Amino acid sequence: MTITAITARPVGQRRRQRISLGEKQLPIVLLLPAILIMLFVIGIPMAYSFYLSFTDYSLSSTTHKLIGLDNYIHLLFKDPLFWSAFGRTVLFMALAVNIEFLLGLGIAQLMAKVIRGQGFLRTIMMMPMMFAPILVGFQFKWFFNAQTGLVNNLLFTLTGEPHFIPWLIQKPLGFIAILIAEIWMGTPFMVVILEAGILSLPTEPFEAAEVDGASGWDKFRMLTIPMIMPFIYTAMAIRSLDLARAYDVVQIMTGGGPANRTELIWTYVNRLAFGQHEFALATAMSYITVLLSFVFTWYLFRNLIKSRWAGGAA
Repeated sequence: MTITAITARPVGQRRRQRISLGEKQLPIVLLLPAILIMLFVIGIPMAYSFYLSFTDYSLSSTTHKLIGLDNYIHLLFKDPLFWSAFGRTVLFMALAVNIEFLLGLGIAQLMAKVIRGQGFLRTIMMMPMMFAPILVGFQFKWFFNAQTGLVNNLLFTLTGEPHFIPWLIQKPLGFIAILIAEIWMGTPFMVVILEAGILSLPTEPFEAAEVDGASGWDKFRMLTIPMIMPFIYTAMAIRSLDLARAYDVVQIMTGGGPANRTELIWTYVNRLAFGQHEFALATAMSYITVLLSFVFTWYLFRNLIKSRWAGGAA
């Protein structure tokens, strides 16, 4: 009598063999409409604009030709206004993000200790986020108006002397004015994200630290900050990208002027494209800015991943 040995295959392998070719392709088929829409709405315009950045295309001309890297070379090596606007944008972004973080962390710490009315406080805190940036720009443009602005009137009330400080015209004051507007609009976002991180912390490490005699500052420095580091990196990355493309508030309040004193990168792009009709040059500047934004985002998210793998410590 001959006994035939039957080789048993793993269950997972038998299940994989049962999956037909159509079932494997089903996810791609379901995603295909969304992929085509994204390609039509985003991919094709981006490819065409990238092509235009290598031409001398202008809104005042009906023809254009390829000029290679001339636009990029001009911006990087021959246009001091580009580096001025770029440096001012980096300074603006760094100041706004760090001030918003410090204010947001302090407010979030206070709100996390509130027992009653947290929902009401969050609603009040999020109100600046409900305003469109254009409305915020008009609001603060009136606040800092030299003749009838709220700030100068407040100074008159406090000192008894009339003040006609040209906030939006003088070099440092115009930059400070748009910075205050962005901080007012962006701080609530920091508060919401950081408060969520603080409220999600476990209580056991804090109780153990209190038993060991740790002070409130020690617990905040050694426990709270390292444990909410993923929330910090997430909030700062999102706000940094938002500030890197700041345009509405600056355009409404100062328009980048006077004499380019408050010019940021995207107001300069707008002036080149639609004011001076240098559309190809403005497109090249946009791609340089986007590339630098990708590098900055990669750096922040690399630190975010490290902080997560380290259990919250950066």
